[in-house]
Amino acid sequence: MNPQLTQLAECDLASSKFPKDLTHIAVPVTKTDDGKFKLATPKSLLTLIEKSGAISINDELDKAGEKFAAKAGEIWEVPLLIKSSKLTRIYLVGVGSGDENDLRKAGIGIGRRVRGEAAKVLSLCPTNKKNVITHSVAFALSTYLWNVKTSSKPTFPTLLLSDAFSDEISHAKILVEATWMARDLIHTPSNMKSPAEIAERARTLAKRAPLKVSVRAGSELSEFGGLRAVGNSSKEHPPRFVEVTYSPKGRSLPHVVLVGKGITFDTGGVSLKRPYDLMTAMKSDMAGAATVLMAIYAAARLGLKVKVTALLMLAENALSGTAQRPSDVITHFGGTTVEVINTDAEGRLVLADGLAYADKKLDPDYLIDVATLTGAATLGLSRFYGAMYTRDFKLAKRFHEVGNFIGDRVWHMPLIDDYQLSLESDVADFNHSGDKGKFQAGSVTAALFLEKFVGDRTWVHLDIAGPARSDTDAGENPKGGTGFGVRLLTEWLASL
Repeated sequence: MNPQLTQLAECDLASSKFPKDLTHIAVPVTKTDDGKFKLATPKSLLTLIEKSGAISINDELDKAGEKFAAKAGEIWEVPLLIKSSKLTRIYLVGVGSGDENDLRKAGIGIGRRVRGEAAKVLSLCPTNKKNVITHSVAFALSTYLWNVKTSSKPTFPTLLLSDAFSDEISHAKILVEATWMARDLIHTPSNMKSPAEIAERARTLAKRAPLKVSVRAGSELSEFGGLRAVGNSSKEHPPRFVEVTYSPKGRSLPHVVLVGKGITFDTGGVSLKRPYDLMTAMKSDMAGAATVLMAIYAAARLGLKVKVTALLMLAENALSGTAQRPSDVITHFGGTTVEVINTDAEGRLVLADGLAYADKKLDPDYLIDVATLTGAATLGLSRFYGAMYTRDFKLAKRFHEVGNFIGDRVWHMPLIDDYQLSLESDVADFNHSGDKGKFQAGSVTAALFLEKFVGDRTWVHLDIAGPARSDTDAGENPKGGTGFGVRLLTEWLASL
């Protein structure tokens, strides 16, 4: 759990010279309505850049002409040939309107150019505290690489920013570290991250931040019917219930409980996934647990004044002689009985136990679950937005605003009470897959099922099946696990 991170560092821009090992400088550029280029960088810095690179920036922009529109994230590259300096490139970077979203695109554009290099890049693009965070985090995450090759280890660049933003850089470093570690955990093959191994990683994190960790296994899970029904399908990698607590000093602090789906591999169980090539990506079905673990870690590292408990519902959904069957009835924590219809809808079964435990034992002010839960959410919102369900419209608006700012976007979806009929069962309190009545809307009915276990709590369900995985290596995200939700939850916790 000690990742090689892209480095974010400070640079004294008041001095009359740049660091000797600087390799790239990114200069922000906008374009006026009449097609003229505009530079917002102070003249003294532009003069220093031109002297260091032996160029004229205005001449370079003249050369670019109409080929360079200065759109957010667009880069006009100026190569340098200076034998006495390591400086090799000046990037003229389009920053669009200069808002947080455009500065994020600019950070991605720069990061993608130097990904895999031991580059040292000075970015002059951020102009205020807010866009320093979005710009630097986007840069760092766009440079992410992961492998377990013995022949070659990834190389990462460094981003330098003005030391006038020292606090923001420190904050951004923690956001990057937490998201990066979530990605590492999601990318790790399932034979290297059993429920027991993820529990050990949580214990390791507790040595680096003020966290307490307790782990339940075996007979200690006797009341957790959903977790046992799913996880007991694997004799080699049995389930774990991990409770991580961050309790800062202070009176009357809000208490937030985060519940994460942690299916370390999902075969679909007896309801085997088809076509079978869909299974390859199922090592990432524990992304919800990774998200809540790294969010509480970030909260602790930042010293936020809010009590946080993270519940990791860890299980492997295997196909075996001990796997649950369609038509089984299980009893969840707290006594609710559920008829199992499809064993490939296992995530809501483990989450139900976690939500019920939080409601009955932890007395949270806010109860939030995070899960790669339904393909329906991906169909509805693609891979760029998470599906958010809550009956608290004010809270939904806040999550939406935070997500837009930090880059983990969520969309408020409806909890349609007319669809409650889909959860009826002839033999148990509910059926878990919402199949009765053929309402479809699988993400909605899954959320309605989970709501049965939250009591009267202020609750948010985040179905991140879409944005938790990327099909392509582009933008901020690598192909595979994205760490979606870590930044969202951390920034929301910071706002309480």
